[in-house]
Amino acid sequence: MAGPRVRKKRTPEGTSATFKADQSLIEVIKGNGKVIPQAVKHWVEQYESDPKTAMVELLMMLFEACGAKYQLREDFLDETDVDDVVVALVNLARRGEIEDYHSSKRKELKNFKENLVAFWGNLVIECQNGPLFDQVLFDKCMDYIIALSCTPPRVYRLVASLVGLQLVTSFISVAKTLGSQRETTQRQLNAEKKKRNEGPLVESLNKRLSMTHENITVIEEMMRKTFTGLFVHRYRDIDPNIRISCIQSLGVWIVSYPSLFLSDLYLKYLGWTLNDKISGVRKASIHALQNLYEVDDNVPSLGLFTERFSNRMVELANDIDVSVAVAAIGLLKQLLRHQLLPNDDLGPLYDLLIDEPSEIRHAIGELVYDHLIAQKFSSSRSRGSDEGDASEVHLGRLLQILKEFSADPILCTYVMDDVWDYMEAMKDWKCIVSMLLDENPLIELTDVHATNLVRLLYASARKSVGERIVPATDNRKLYYTKAQKEAQENNRRDITVAMMKNYPQLLRKFMADKEKAPSLINIIVHLKLELYSLKRQEQNFKTVLQLIKDAFFKHGEKDPLRSCVKAMTFCSSESQGELQDFAQNKLKELEDELIVKLRSAMKEVAEGDDEYSFLVNLKRLYELQLTKPVPIESLYEDFVTILRDSQNMDDEVVGFLLLNMYLHVAWCLHAISDGENLSETSISSLLSKRNALFGFVESLLNIPCEAQEDGKYGTLLACRVCTILAEMWCLFRKSNFSSTKLEQLGFCPDTSVLQKFWELCVQQLNISDEMEDEDVNREYIEDINREVVMIAAAKLVATDTVPKDYLAPEIVSHFVMHGTSVAEIVKQVIVVLKKNANHDVSNVFLEALKRAYSRHVLELSKSDDELSASKSFAECKDLAARLSGTFVGAARSKHTVDILQIVKGGVSFAFLDAPRKLSFLEGAVIHFMPKLPGSYALDILKDVQKRTENVNTDEDPSGWRPYYTFVDTLHEKYAKNEGFQDEKESVKRRGRPRKLRNIQGKKLFDGQGSSEEEDSISASDREAQDEEEHDPEEDVPLIHSLKSSSKLRSLRVSREDSKGPTRTSDSGGTTRDNLGGSRTSGPTSI
Repeated sequence: MAGPRVRKKRTPEGTSATFKADQSLIEVIKGNGKVIPQAVKHWVEQYESDPKTAMVELLMMLFEACGAKYQLREDFLDETDVDDVVVALVNLARRGEIEDYHSSKRKELKNFKENLVAFWGNLVIECQNGPLFDQVLFDKCMDYIIALSCTPPRVYRLVASLVGLQLVTSFISVAKTLGSQRETTQRQLNAEKKKRNEGPLVESLNKRLSMTHENITVIEEMMRKTFTGLFVHRYRDIDPNIRISCIQSLGVWIVSYPSLFLSDLYLKYLGWTLNDKISGVRKASIHALQNLYEVDDNVPSLGLFTERFSNRMVELANDIDVSVAVAAIGLLKQLLRHQLLPNDDLGPLYDLLIDEPSEIRHAIGELVYDHLIAQKFSSSRSRGSDEGDASEVHLGRLLQILKEFSADPILCTYVMDDVWDYMEAMKDWKCIVSMLLDENPLIELTDVHATNLVRLLYASARKSVGERIVPATDNRKLYYTKAQKEAQENNRRDITVAMMKNYPQLLRKFMADKEKAPSLINIIVHLKLELYSLKRQEQNFKTVLQLIKDAFFKHGEKDPLRSCVKAMTFCSSESQGELQDFAQNKLKELEDELIVKLRSAMKEVAEGDDEYSFLVNLKRLYELQLTKPVPIESLYEDFVTILRDSQNMDDEVVGFLLLNMYLHVAWCLHAISDGENLSETSISSLLSKRNALFGFVESLLNIPCEAQEDGKYGTLLACRVCTILAEMWCLFRKSNFSSTKLEQLGFCPDTSVLQKFWELCVQQLNISDEMEDEDVNREYIEDINREVVMIAAAKLVATDTVPKDYLAPEIVSHFVMHGTSVAEIVKQVIVVLKKNANHDVSNVFLEALKRAYSRHVLELSKSDDELSASKSFAECKDLAARLSGTFVGAARSKHTVDILQIVKGGVSFAFLDAPRKLSFLEGAVIHFMPKLPGSYALDILKDVQKRTENVNTDEDPSGWRPYYTFVDTLHEKYAKNEGFQDEKESVKRRGRPRKLRNIQGKKLFDGQGSSEEEDSISASDREAQDEEEHDPEEDVPLIHSLKSSSKLRSLRVSREDSKGPTRTSDSGGTTRDNLGGSRTSGPTSI
């Protein structure tokens, strides 16, 4: 029986590689890098025995590394002019006879750059005891390297720059070794001179010292030669990779060899490149400066440089590239550490605490913590205080910062999130609770401070258990490791222990404050409730629940009510045993007491008293019903009665009455659908409630626009009516109940009701921005704006709740009329229509264009105001442009039939009453013509011309002008078959683009100029590329757009405002002019 097979171990590639004497140098560099030291040693031995032959081999390797094969003759090496050789090499590039190893993607060349750098580095080290100082070998090499670095072919410059920069780095390594030897020799000489002034040893040490000094002088001269001949030109190269390499190398040189390079003569290049238009170059410069400021001994020599360029460093904290901004903030921290930046310059930085990119916010948060809270950079900061006092001091300083943002809780939350990772005091919950209860205060709490400290306590609790307190831009779910989850559980335990005994006291103290109560009450959902039983604190738990219930009836605002409901429902479901029974009983008591209060308030209203109590209790019921069903069957009939009998009731009260009735109907339907209450009686009751609600809401569809202007809450009620009707129609749409026992619940509105619904929606859409801005601070504003109204209508179309023939074209016709947020909602509706095969997109688009045009005609007939008419016609043209723009890339061929139907239908509509409607050709149809293949377009042109064969167009020249404009435009585009060409170019291709044909070699050289033209892409190519790109929004579910759009108005901190008025542009042109002196970092011609 055969034994088990032994698996052979794979030996790493190249572990056994050895250098062969017959290998050429270029083969060594292309091959295994481990043989480079052997190859270098072999070459140095060859150079020492036959310098010219070895020199020719080295230079030819340099040329081959550039991709050119050029033969040098060793007989004429001394007489050969460097410029003649370089010109010949450039001619090879012009003819395309070179190969680019540097940028090659071939597998065997993956280590080419590293091997090339390693070879020249090893060569310098190997020659440090001989050929390095013969003033022949490296002088000749540097002449060729510098000359090649100034040639137009990009690959020559890349390779020569790579080699030249490495030479300087290696020279520095040798110079540092020589410097150490010089110091050692000097010490030995000084010691020997103390013994005797003369002698063979003193003479030998003097000679060695002199020789070492001469070698250092020679090698520093070679550094200067390479710097002035190569770096000074290449740090401004058109290729950003070369610029980045130059700046990275300069940073290394200054840190490694400050005796030569740490001076303004070299530092200025780092300052100038802070203005480079490429973010990678700016970042390389920042990183180089960070390494400089990291060394304390360098700081005294950086004074003048810092004074000149510190303003630019501050500006870079707001760079358009996030990684550059984060790096710049790290650099500013170092300036603060060395006290090189005045506090007055930090003002703009603090605005970045509420910037959108989290990386920037957190970087600024670290700076703020170090500089303002912990005061690590302050020479006078207190030392020796115990941990508790330190926490209180740090929290006090944070409260001073939060005071600047206290007007907006969202901004305060951003600041807390920014410093969370660095500020341990935020996790000192005992200290926070003690400060709130004024126990031995070091800092006197004002009301503003107390509000912010409560917000901080709530934010800290959420962060410590793994919740986000600032919305993420990517909406990705957070995932945690096992260790992180354990830490979060420990945090939850610690918070509970810290709060357990003091929670009732905090609630009693701040329960009546509507600003503090919501955050304080919400903390309970992050506590570990079972600890109340384990630590025998049941009475405290019961006290907390009673106080939360009392708070529910103390407040009438949304946030306190919502937090109370959330806390009560959480405790009734998550607590255990006796405590859970107690929580459920308290919740039931709350419901019963609320119903009693509602009956009493309704009675007062019926008797003619004030409606305030009724409104507040309706809000409480609404917040409760958002979370759970409430048994208000007996109240429902009373709601219907009071709506029917009270003619002058406030619109806000009516709105909340309708909302509560809708929620009750929805909960009843939910119970029936789940089979909990499926009986004829329950279905009949639900139908009765639904019909009563439908009847009253539909009666409110006739709210006139004038009533909205006169009434304080007219807009609110109209929005409520629109959203409730749309939700009810979706809830009871027939498709939900077809072929089921509940089929009788299905409902579809009449066309007349649907038209009235849309007319009311249009009234809300047309409300001016000024009126909406006046209501920005109103409660529930996120439920009563134009975006919510458009979402309600869009939902009806997207879910096929109502026939699309009327509503879909109406919605699409408003695509460009009401701002960006509404346009985004309509765009998602169009995506849904296109994806649904049951929807006739061409008919929807055509009808939408007709309705937009009809509005223009109506505007034209109402008044002689040319401005108003031109605006309506511009909206019609914009709509056509946006709709035609949805047919891009592959969609053009996929939807050719739809486009053709739109064009033909549009032409027919325009000629129905010619010439009155001919402007429809110019306003709508013309925008779809470029989307058609040329053959179709020419047929359309013939059809249009045929329609005017027997018509005298001279009778009304102005009326027929749009026709001639349309025909002339088509003639210009398609007379020379440009239409066919457009058709070919517009087809979307998958996979990699085809390579251009008839290209001889690589275009590495072009005339006298730089390599800029090599990499430029024509405008037409870019347009074609843009068209071919897939529209990511086609794959975005409608619900995502609807959810995000509905909250646009509620978030009062816009992205633009949070970023500040200016954002450092990529070009950096203006700043560069101000700071860059006579030289700037902009690329120049070679």
